Amino acid sequence: METESEPYVRLATLRQLHQVVGELNTARSLADTLQTVADGVIAGLGYELACVNLVRPDGDLVVAAFAGNAAAEALITGRVGSRSSWERRLSMGEGWDGLRFIPHTEGWVLLEDDVPQWYTEGPDPRFEDEWHPQDRLYAPMYSAGGTQELLGVISVDKPRNGRKPGAWGREALQMYASQSAIAISNARLRANMQRALVRLEREQQALRASEESFRQAFEYAPSGMAIAEMGGDQHGRLLRTNDALCRLLGRPASVMRRYSFADLVHPEDIGTLLRTSAEGGRAELRLGRRDGTYVWVSLRNSVVADTADGPRFLLTHVEDIEDRKRHELQLAHRASHDALTGLPNSAELRARLSARLCPRPHSVGPASAAETLDAAYGQLPAATGESEAHGHAFRADGFDFDALPGGGPYDHHVHTVAPDSEIDDGTKGLAVLFCDLDGFKSINDRFGHHTGDAVLIEVARRLTTGVRDGDTVARLGGDEFVVLADGLGAADAADLAVRLRNAIIPPIRVDGRAVRVGASFGIGWASCGMSVEEVLRSADQRMYIEKRSRSKVHRRAG
Repeated sequence: METESEPYVRLATLRQLHQVVGELNTARSLADTLQTVADGVIAGLGYELACVNLVRPDGDLVVAAFAGNAAAEALITGRVGSRSSWERRLSMGEGWDGLRFIPHTEGWVLLEDDVPQWYTEGPDPRFEDEWHPQDRLYAPMYSAGGTQELLGVISVDKPRNGRKPGAWGREALQMYASQSAIAISNARLRANMQRALVRLEREQQALRASEESFRQAFEYAPSGMAIAEMGGDQHGRLLRTNDALCRLLGRPASVMRRYSFADLVHPEDIGTLLRTSAEGGRAELRLGRRDGTYVWVSLRNSVVADTADGPRFLLTHVEDIEDRKRHELQLAHRASHDALTGLPNSAELRARLSARLCPRPHSVGPASAAETLDAAYGQLPAATGESEAHGHAFRADGFDFDALPGGGPYDHHVHTVAPDSEIDDGTKGLAVLFCDLDGFKSINDRFGHHTGDAVLIEVARRLTTGVRDGDTVARLGGDEFVVLADGLGAADAADLAVRLRNAIIPPIRVDGRAVRVGASFGIGWASCGMSVEEVLRSADQRMYIEKRSRSKVHRRAG
């Protein structure tokens, strides 16, 4: 079972990983990219030492970048290790998916090979998962596509927490190595393209040779490339696309020439495309395929002059990032949702509830038409009681006229108010239903956690089925659930609690055995001026009042 804090750790790691991966594409040259790869391991993955070994044209690997220790960097940077020695290392030890770990018990045989290495001092480990000073961990980098050509190897050492990386750390290092390989390939491609462009501009006499060089780099690039017009009536129209882009979008080159990227981009991403600067601009957005689906891509633009004074064209590099985006969404979902039931977890529940609250209580009484008009012109506060005490002015419909810090003239937050708990006066609010299962502990104790988990999964399904689209059903932890339902009155919330309790009562079959749980519901109301914890505590207290008001047998029956 995951600890309660693990989703927060995963979110923090995901943010750091996303940041260092983004920095991989900001480097201007191959050397800068390699150093950025090494620096990213230190900054985002929690290691104190990192080395990038790059495959040379002759197949051997050279130490191209080092981070974490200036003395070690001066000692081994530029030194070369043979391909055979590296292949031996990458076949030893333990395979961690795409990583290779060589424990110190096996690594002693490598002390005499020709691979450049550094030595770290430290005590022997005291625990099984503690990092030994002579442990080795390698992350190979392979080119994209079917060839899987080795581009280099990232070596890491000295985890800051002193322990071998777990499943989450290994997955992060493997994903970072994959993105580093793409960045190195792109840096090489950009270097080749830039050399071709320079030749086109400076070598008028060798125009034909330069044109052929550019054509080959364009046509046979592993990622999508396009040339579009700049200026005039046909601004943005695609003039030329390579096979990789045509395959990515499922459209032949003859059809692609009818479009611009503005015709292909997802409607929600048109603003991103328009904000992208032509001079070295970069954006991540979705482009439409022929079958009607969309694919996430990274666009990088460069301006190309046909001749010294001739027309200018836009050269666009299109990289398929669908897998990375999908993986990021999966990681984000895993960090914000309960692993057992798939419901939003405690952190996600608090985030959604916090988005509906503000620290300013709503006005106590309705404002008159004259007061509302005066407030609109900034003369008098259109509120009484508590709103005046806080020095804020509210409209009669709940919108706050006070300016947000650094924002526009009005705060468009709609204040959340709580209906009267005694009298149903027609006021609608955000109901918070706190659900605690009755009899669940005895099921766990009697039949085991497997049966208990199956019961929790089925209860989550029944709760989700029993609410409206747009309502939130979250698992707070253990056998506690919380439902957020907006736009309900007091009677509506009570009816919803009864319906959900009745949905939970029917027996649940697990492995041929019928088990039964009841449920106690407490109804609280979210209101601006309250904190998230206050809202949840109020609903929790009402749940316990409701639970104590019924006998034990009655509770079990629902």
